Amino acid sequence: MATNKVKIEIFGAEVVCASCVNAPSSKDTYEWLQAAIDRKYPNQPYDIEYIDIYSSIADERQQGIAEQVQNDEFFYPLVMIEDEMIGEGYIQLKPVFNALEKHGYVAQA
Repeated sequence: MATNKVKIEIFGAEVVCASCVNAPSSKDTYEWLQAAIDRKYPNQPYDIEYIDIYSSIADERQQGIAEQVQNDEFFYPLVMIEDEMIGEGYIQLKPVFNALEKHGYVAQA
């Protein structure tokens, strides 16, 4: 069981990514991921944060990543776990779960 809180960041925007037709919005992805993680890894702590790439961002590292997304270096939503890029654009659960398990999370049946 994970005892350290893993930091999950989802960078996105209100508008759906132009090359992500039919994909859920960034905010929907954030809520969907949160629900999926809670279901698969109950009672295992994590911090999840949604960062709007067009809002004012105080954290310099997050601001830099947001600028990369705005400059089309990455698609959004962009999912980072402990500063590692896990997925961009159309997010899938398997890479997210694999990353969490690398950090000691154990799936509950």
